[in-house]
Amino acid sequence: MRIKTGLGGTAGLLAVALVLAACGNDDDGGTAGGDPSQNADATEVTLTITDNAIAGGKNSEGAAWITDYVIPEFTAMQEAKGVDVTIEFEENGVDDEDYKTKIALDLQSGSGGDIISIDGIWTGEFAEAGYIAPLSDIAGDAVDDWDGWEQIPDAVQQAMSFDEQVYGIPVGTDGRVIYFNKDLFAQAGLPADWQPTSWDEILEAARALKQLDGVTPLQINAGVPMGEATTMQGFLPLLAGTGEQIWADDAWTGASEGLTQVLDFYGQVYGDEALGDPLLQQEAQGRDTSFQLFASGQLGILIEGDYLWRGVINPDGGIAPMANRDEVVGWAKIPAREPGAGIDGQDFVSMSGGTGRVVNPNTEFPQQAWELMMFMNSPEAFEALIAGGGARITPRDDVNAQALAGDPLMSFIAEEVLPITAYRPALAVYPQVSVALQEATGEVAAGTPADDAAQTYLGELEGIVGDDGSIAD
Repeated sequence: MRIKTGLGGTAGLLAVALVLAACGNDDDGGTAGGDPSQNADATEVTLTITDNAIAGGKNSEGAAWITDYVIPEFTAMQEAKGVDVTIEFEENGVDDEDYKTKIALDLQSGSGGDIISIDGIWTGEFAEAGYIAPLSDIAGDAVDDWDGWEQIPDAVQQAMSFDEQVYGIPVGTDGRVIYFNKDLFAQAGLPADWQPTSWDEILEAARALKQLDGVTPLQINAGVPMGEATTMQGFLPLLAGTGEQIWADDAWTGASEGLTQVLDFYGQVYGDEALGDPLLQQEAQGRDTSFQLFASGQLGILIEGDYLWRGVINPDGGIAPMANRDEVVGWAKIPAREPGAGIDGQDFVSMSGGTGRVVNPNTEFPQQAWELMMFMNSPEAFEALIAGGGARITPRDDVNAQALAGDPLMSFIAEEVLPITAYRPALAVYPQVSVALQEATGEVAAGTPADDAAQTYLGELEGIVGDDGSIAD
C-alpha cells in the first residue's frame, strides 16, 4: 500500500466529543481495533452499511446503488463461497453536521454500522478521538494485499489518511484548475492553449484582458462571504504554490513568507491594478455571480473545481449553462509561484476534497467487512455506480480511464491534476482556521497591506489553537 500524507499531530479536539462529554462519555466506548481474525470463518454473517443517502432524497443515486447493486451482488458472491450474508442498509438523508454527530455518537458508544461513509475532512478528528482505526489494525494483512491500492494515486489516498495511516478508502474526489474563456483570450491576443507557469504569467494575462470593455479579467475567491470556496479555490492552492501547507510537521502555518506572498498576490489582483472586482467578494452570493459572469462571457479567468464544468456551465442541466462550453472554455493547471516553488518541488499544484468509507473498529466481522469494502471499491462496483450518471471522478485510475474518456476536462483532472493535488488538514479546528484565512483575504481585497493582514491572521490563529497549539513562522 502506498501512503503519502502531510497530515499529523494531535492539534485540536473533536468538536463532537465535547457534546458527547456533556452527555456522559463512557470510557468503555470506542476502540483502536480488535482482533482481525475474529469470526473469520463464520458462515452466517450480518453487516450494516451506514451512509448519508436515502431513496428519493439526499444522494438517492448512491442509495439506489447500495440497494440494487451492492447488496444483491455481494450477497450472491458470498453465497457462492458458502457464506450466508445479510446486509442491512441504514439510510440517512440529513444535514452533513447532523449525520456527523450521529455516527460519532454511534462510534463513541461502540455501536454503528460495519461500513460507514464519512467526509474525508472528518478523518483526523475521528482518529484523534479513537472512534476509527487504521484499516490494517482492523482487518490485518488483507488490507495491504488489496490490489486496488495500485489504482488509487498516493495523493488521493490522503483524503482518508491521517498521521501516515490509512483509515478508509476514498469514494470520490475532485480537483481545482484555472478556467479561461478562449474567445476573450483571442480578443486580448492570448493563446488558446494557455498554460501559465508562474503567478506573474497569470497576472500578465489578466492585464491583457483588462483592455477589453465590460470584462472582469480575473476572479479568485476572497473574503468570508465566499466561505470555504475562498480557502479551497483560492488561498490553499496558492499557498501550496509557495511550497507551504496550512498544516505541516505538526504545526499550523502562521505569518510565514509563503502565506504573506499569497496575500500579496490577492493585493495585486484587487488593488490598484483592479484585475478583479473587490466588491464581488463582499456579496452574499458573490460566487454565484462569478459563475454567471463567466457563463455570459464577462469574466476571463476563474479558479474553480470540476464542479464548475459539470454542475454550473454544463450545457445539459447546469445552473448557468453555456451552450458553447466545449468550444469556448479552456483550462490549465494552477502554477506554483514560480517553477519548482510548489510543495514537493512541484511546478503545478491543486487542492482536492472527497468522501470515503471506513470500517467500524467495533465490527464483529472484520474480514467480511473488509471484503465488502473491497467489493464496494472494485472497478465493477464503480462502473455500476456511475452508469448513466454523467462524468464523475472516482479514486481509481482504471475506472477513470474508461468512464471519463469522453470528457476532456474531467480526464485532464484525473490524469494531470490528481497526481499533484493536496488535501485540507483533517483536524477539528481547521474550519476556524479557514475562516481566519478568509478574513485575511477579505482584508487585503479591501486594501489592507499583506503584511498587516498576515499579522492579524496570526493573532486570530493564536486565539484558535490556544497555548497548546503549535504555530510555525
